Amino acid sequence: MIAVFSAVNAVLGCLVMIAAMVLVWVLPPWRWFAKLGAMFGAIALMTLGAALTGQASDTSASTTDAKPKAAPGAAAPAATTQAVRTVDYTGEPLDTAEEQARSAGFTTIDHDAADKARTVIIRGGWNVCFQQADPTAKTIDFAAVKTDEPCPAKDGGPLPWPDMPKVVGHTYNAAVKILEHAHIDLTRATLDDVYLDVTPPTATEAAKNGDEWRVCFQDPGSGEEITSTTTVRLDLGRWSASDTGDHCPSAKDTTYKNPEDDPDHAGDSSLPGSSSDSSGSTGGGSTSHAAGTSTGGSSSTTGGGSAGAVHPGAFCSPRGATGVTDHGTAMVCGPGSDGRDRWHS
Repeated sequence: MIAVFSAVNAVLGCLVMIAAMVLVWVLPPWRWFAKLGAMFGAIALMTLGAALTGQASDTSASTTDAKPKAAPGAAAPAATTQAVRTVDYTGEPLDTAEEQARSAGFTTIDHDAADKARTVIIRGGWNVCFQQADPTAKTIDFAAVKTDEPCPAKDGGPLPWPDMPKVVGHTYNAAVKILEHAHIDLTRATLDDVYLDVTPPTATEAAKNGDEWRVCFQDPGSGEEITSTTTVRLDLGRWSASDTGDHCPSAKDTTYKNPEDDPDHAGDSSLPGSSSDSSGSTGGGSTSHAAGTSTGGSSSTTGGGSAGAVHPGAFCSPRGATGVTDHGTAMVCGPGSDGRDRWHS
């Protein structure tokens, strides 16, 4: 009994031993040396039970301590690994991507995807190009560029801006195809004319007669980088099949398509104080070589008549005459900023 109780609990075994020793000395009619031997036997049994209990406890503790230990370099048990699914935010606005990533439990950081090392301030104006996620640490690093910029080929690379191709000498229709092939946004291109007496066409007008309009000058020049802030300008000249001068002028805004529109044109009677007829005599009515007027015809009349097709800004005569441009805009002959009569709307 002492051994059994001691194996279960040392204190309980000690109490049972004391009770047994008292009973041995009181109840049996043994001689004193027999009772003494029984007492020492009880002590030995209690010591053995206590020893067995301590060994069992040490073994249990060692087993418990050994369970979480793993060999150095070994992978963590599969049961303790938590899989985290990372969403691909490439192409999303940076502010939206960061908000969604944080909602999924990630800590977010960001940086410039280009080679400029710019600081991201207004995240709504940047788009995600690349991302690097660490599911274990639950962090995600976004590499972004501004919304009007193209993504580089790799994180930290240069922005792949297109180069301006050469379109001088091409018709407008051919120039449009070349620019589209170079991935240049045509909505940011502006059109202008190269003559002083020609109204610049709109994009719709130029496209309608795209084989008649020809590119004389361009800005930027060939090979220059086209960024998000670059404005492309095409300076056009128009020649129809009936035109004899089918070449661009040497410079923009330095000459007139119709030489008779030039106020310094020889024999131009539209200059103040000059008047002549077709035979060179004076005083018998006015003859003008300005745009939209002719001698003796019905396209212009003296005293406020009407003229045919006219060019805005060209000199005219007489004051008060009316006409229309090639595009159908009504014009009237009146004093310009220099005091001379010019066609204006």
